[in-house]
Amino acid sequence: MSDQTRRDFLRHTTAAAATFSAGCATTPPAARLTKRGPLIVSTWGFGKPANELALKVLQDGDSALDAVEQGVRLVESSGNTSVGLSGKPNAAGVVQLDACIMNGLGHQAGSVGGVEGVVHPISAARLVMEKTPHVMLVGAGAHWFAEQNGLEVRDGQVDKANYREWLAKQEKSSPVKGDKPENHDTIALIILDANGNLAGGCSTSGWGGKVPGRVGDSPIIGSGLYVDNEVGAAGATGLGENVMRYCASYQVVENMRHGMSPTEACAEAIRRIARTDPQGMNLAINFIAIDKQGRFGAAGTQANFPYSVTTPDFSEVRKGQGLSRAIQKEGGNE
Repeated sequence: MSDQTRRDFLRHTTAAAATFSAGCATTPPAARLTKRGPLIVSTWGFGKPANELALKVLQDGDSALDAVEQGVRLVESSGNTSVGLSGKPNAAGVVQLDACIMNGLGHQAGSVGGVEGVVHPISAARLVMEKTPHVMLVGAGAHWFAEQNGLEVRDGQVDKANYREWLAKQEKSSPVKGDKPENHDTIALIILDANGNLAGGCSTSGWGGKVPGRVGDSPIIGSGLYVDNEVGAAGATGLGENVMRYCASYQVVENMRHGMSPTEACAEAIRRIARTDPQGMNLAINFIAIDKQGRFGAAGTQANFPYSVTTPDFSEVRKGQGLSRAIQKEGGNE
């Protein structure tokens, strides 16, 4: 074979190999997800109807952010005893609400904390994200902002009937150091849409009987919720003080960044906290997670933590990986 012929052969062989390699390259994640459809994961069994509404919103052509908001709003108005104005009052007899929302696209976030009388704090959080240069508004300012932007609000007055019922079950009228709330839950809802984009939201009425003004992990970005559009999303439920001291949802996402599956990422975040915290596994915290590849999982310090998963193919309540034998009653439907 002449040198010219050899050069022509090598040139054509190299070009053919490059074409073959390009044709066999891994399909981009977004393309795979378009065929698979969206994925919604939320905390607790009461998250399942929220997931199903969020899926319908997505299938109607709206955004992941719209789906998160509408799903969480459903729980806020459902009569849930841990989310929305039907939640447990604080030590002054007033329900104070916390919520946050994150959009993976643009890494946007908004939240409200310690807000009274706002029927849908998740919507107030979204307005903070989209209509202000801020990330978080609290208390009376958050109430004023929600009202100014047309959200349904009520006077933040003592709910006497709810308060008397709650007080009858308590030995103390306010928590002290070392106390843990009973049957208190949070709705955290995270979504991976068909285009491979992530979003999430979190909402709660907080610890029943809490000191007025107490804010938990739910409205704190990186604690109750964290979304990174390159990696995944995570949400928390349980005793907020034990989540926020460790920026735990951020930890879960970073664990996924380093190659862990969603379940492994949740479990390792808990183990890391337990290695440091004097309470060990007696932390009362649970996490859900989704990664960019469409995998999902959950883990908690209780043995029976339920979480809800919805796709176009199925919608069900599953049990997260338990890292202790502790059993906790689901409080949101109490």
